[in-house]
Amino acid sequence: MVAVAVAPPIIRLTPKQETFCLRYSESSMNTTEAAISAGYSPRTARVIGYENLLKPYISARIAELRQMAVDASIAGKTERQQVLTEIVRGRLANFVGKGATSENLKSAALQEITITGEGITKTTKVKLHPIATAIDLLNKMDGLYHDGAQVNIDNRQQNINIQVTSEAARNMTQAVIDGAGTG
Repeated sequence: MVAVAVAPPIIRLTPKQETFCLRYSESSMNTTEAAISAGYSPRTARVIGYENLLKPYISARIAELRQMAVDASIAGKTERQQVLTEIVRGRLANFVGKGATSENLKSAALQEITITGEGITKTTKVKLHPIATAIDLLNKMDGLYHDGAQVNIDNRQQNINIQVTSEAARNMTQAVIDGAGTG
């Protein structure tokens, strides 16, 4: 006899159930408030809200909605690349003089802007994020620094394996290891 895995049936939520799931997952509403917001009678909302949470397909939908909210709050690879590219393309001229607009001041390239003074004598100090750092991070994200092998950037120690074939070579190698002649 062969066991066959059967997918559970797809259960469609009613509009009220879907609204209940949305309201319950997206806010600090309790089950009663979410049920009332979904259109259930205030008189029965407490019981219906509780019963809804006991239904596996409703609990699963609430979990799915909460996971979607978490996923949306985390910057994906494309978004991170866009921010780093904005830093790379940032130019000082975009933030001073006629180039300074309210839209430019929202740029990821802008690390700091300080305006001091009053009236006509105002001083503007603009600091941009380092372009080289952004390029470096983009290159790392794209895997441009190595071909998949582990790269050791710590040059304080180097392991060298040498096969010594004679006694004289072994003595010379040991002398180098011991630091002879390096003083």
